[in-house]
Amino acid sequence: MTKSYTKLKHQVKSSRYYIFWGAATVAVMAGQIYVGNGYRKMSESVGDLTEMIEIQIELEQIDRRRGTGPYMPMIDPDDYIIWEEIK
Repeated sequence: MTKSYTKLKHQVKSSRYYIFWGAATVAVMAGQIYVGNGYRKMSESVGDLTEMIEIQIELEQIDRRRGTGPYMPMIDPDDYIIWEEIK
């Protein structure tokens, strides 16, 4: 009778052992998936931000090549007078 009781007691411990470690494994895996998903979203947003910055830099370079900038170019008064005389 003693053997069956101790054997039953060990089996109960082993089932709780596997339930505990199974739950711990699932919890760790869920945490890794959560963190990985957050990292993916963050990397996408950083990628979008760098693309926007690159586009802005390219637009500024195009404006510099054209000779225009954020300010209007100054008109030389002599050119204006010549234009008036031709017209």
